[in-house]
Amino acid sequence: MKQLLLAICVTAISVLSVQAQGNKNAPRFEFSDGVSHDFGTVPEGPEVTHYFEFKNVGKEPLIIQSVTASCGCTSPDWPKQPILPGKTSKIKVVYSTDHRVGTFNKDIFIKSNAANPDDKEVFELHIKGNVTAKPTDSDKKS
Repeated sequence: MKQLLLAICVTAISVLSVQAQGNKNAPRFEFSDGVSHDFGTVPEGPEVTHYFEFKNVGKEPLIIQSVTASCGCTSPDWPKQPILPGKTSKIKVVYSTDHRVGTFNKDIFIKSNAANPDDKEVFELHIKGNVTAKPTDSDKKS
């Protein structure tokens, strides 16, 4: 019985996914500055923030169910209300540089009802940069 229920759930999810991909009216993301952001070189300590601004270029409301990051050092925030066709909104991404000296390359995963051109289950954003160490007391004496 459990296997049957599992099979039905998997089939339903697959059908819904295929329908969203084939639906010409499905909501779609269009990011104004692309899906990647390079913070460049930033000092250790403060958080750095980037807003990924997007427009729903589909013909149906865009609903974002969740946005997660590849690690705990990155915190996303997203609109909880549907984004109507033709309207814009933002996904806020905050990266904590404290105790994270060196290069970073992180992914942010958006689960929504939007059609994804890569046929993936989630839409991906990317951030990267380089964190430089804050001066030590011995550096300050020089």
